[in-house]
Amino acid sequence: MEHLAIAKDYNVQPLLFPPITTATSVAAIYLHRNNLISSNFFSTRKRAATGKCARRLTPITSSTTTTSSGGERMSFDSPAKALRRLLDSPGIHQGPACFDALSAKLVKNAGFDFCFTSGFSISAARLGLPDVGLISYGEMVDQGQKITDAVSIPVIGDGDNGYGNAMNVKRTVKGYIKAGFAGIILEDQVSPKACGHTQGRKVTSIDEAVMRIKAAIDARRDSGSDIVIVARTDSRQAVSFEESLRRSQAFADAGADVLFIDALATRQEMQAFCEISPSVPKMANMLEGGGKTPILTPIELEDIGYKIVAYPLSLIGVSIHAMQDALNAIRRGHIPSPGSMPSFEEVKNILGFNDYYEEEKLYASTLMPQPSPRAVESGYNLIQSDQDSLNENGQSVQDPPVEVVIPEVYTNYGADASREAFGSIWSRTLRIKVTGNDGSNKLDVRIPAGFLDGITNIVPALVGVNLKQLLNNAAEGMQGTLLDFNDTLGDRIQVFLE
Repeated sequence: MEHLAIAKDYNVQPLLFPPITTATSVAAIYLHRNNLISSNFFSTRKRAATGKCARRLTPITSSTTTTSSGGERMSFDSPAKALRRLLDSPGIHQGPACFDALSAKLVKNAGFDFCFTSGFSISAARLGLPDVGLISYGEMVDQGQKITDAVSIPVIGDGDNGYGNAMNVKRTVKGYIKAGFAGIILEDQVSPKACGHTQGRKVTSIDEAVMRIKAAIDARRDSGSDIVIVARTDSRQAVSFEESLRRSQAFADAGADVLFIDALATRQEMQAFCEISPSVPKMANMLEGGGKTPILTPIELEDIGYKIVAYPLSLIGVSIHAMQDALNAIRRGHIPSPGSMPSFEEVKNILGFNDYYEEEKLYASTLMPQPSPRAVESGYNLIQSDQDSLNENGQSVQDPPVEVVIPEVYTNYGADASREAFGSIWSRTLRIKVTGNDGSNKLDVRIPAGFLDGITNIVPALVGVNLKQLLNNAAEGMQGTLLDFNDTLGDRIQVFLE
């Protein structure tokens, strides 16, 4: 599910206005390409026959790290602070749910101010399994780390039920803080938990549920963080609507930052929920494709009293459908039509290839400095003495560059493809040692005896010496000195067979 998604034509209904059908090719990447679900899409709009003032879904821009012209480093908001600023701003704010780094990037690129992670979608994409408590804390934190690393917008993480008791909740919250989350959703289900709109859910006692929220707040304090605690109850379907209101009030009294009742069944229930602790922001969950909660437009949700709204299945849903269509086409011997998927150039742009290439230029290597005249003259001055490494003022000078030569391998095959006398020696090792006339060690290297061509590029004094013939004449099993002489500079050249 973490592959690039491809889609077919189908109907997409904008979320702000009355039903409008548009035939559009969509998929996880194609959503970004066409901005089908973008915060910019929900612009100021007059409401006919109501007489109310038009409202805009105001984008919130998080401040980021910048550098002034004088090189000063400016301060920036933490993810949690950016999310709190958004919660304090006017209007309602939409957060699609991502499931991996790519889908999070698409959410950001589409213009949204924040996003959620969906445990349902991560379980599907990472494990290919249903959201029934099979995915672990470690897997969720690992996936969350990748998501928060990929984007600069705040991310609210799905913390399930905290993966255990109050002590487990504290560890979960601290782990989500380290992973870079701006907020965490914690629910009151027992283990194993289940998707909020499926059957068989059970919740803990209200006392244990409240203790989980208090433990989360303590973990936040212990970490010196300001992570936003979103308290969720699943008691509407597990117990009753009245119980869900009672728990929401208890969560607010315990210090939760945002309240969330999952799977409310009617608009009236949603209205009653938003009247609980009016000063505490409320979260709505618009489960696409047939959940228990009525699907309302952002303006309608704002009228009721909601502050943030999640769209948990849009990206994973269109990705599944798109990949199925693409696979069916491939199976029939076709490829997806150009209109149903982005071009390769668009894919590269989304993934940041062009940005990478531009940044890479900042670190392009420069030309190596030229070697000193003495290094050129000797040809093998690869090791300098301490005295040589100092200039006349006693300051260190840069070592000359060393050219790496890869010579041809001498195998000396005969006409019948069999090795001659040299064949038993060619895999032996040659040691080449150069000692300066002042006694300094200028070169001491070992190379395979078969790597002969090009050796004069390293030791020019060996020009004219037939090392191949010397090796051919060497007795089987011989070890010791092959050459020992002084060059024109007075340096001693020694070649040993080992």
